Amino acid sequence: MKQLKYFSAFFMTLALLFSLGCASTSTQEGTGEYIDDSVITTKVKAAIFHEPTLKSAEINVETFKGVVQLSGFVNSQSDIDKAVEIARGVKGVTSVRNDMRSK
Repeated sequence: MKQLKYFSAFFMTLALLFSLGCASTSTQEGTGEYIDDSVITTKVKAAIFHEPTLKSAEINVETFKGVVQLSGFVNSQSDIDKAVEIARGVKGVTSVRNDMRSK
C-alpha cells in the first residue's frame, strides 16, 4: 500500500512537470500553438501558391502565435500588397508582419 502511494506521487509529479514543459511563454510556443501555427503557415503558403501573379518560391512564411511574417523578394509593391492581403484572409491569422522587399 505504501508503495502504491509512492508510485502515485511519482506519476503525479511527472505529469505536472510534463504539462509545465508544454506550456507557452511569451517567447516560446506551447505544443498546441506550434501545431496551430504550422497549419496557418501551410494555409498561407497554399493560398500564395494558388495566386498566379505571385512567385511563391520567393516568399517565405513563418508563423508565431498567429502572427504571420512574410519575407523575401518580389517584383513590385503590388505583389507585396497582394501577398499581405492573401495572408490576412487566412483563418487563424491575427496579424501580418511584412518584411518583403521589391527587387
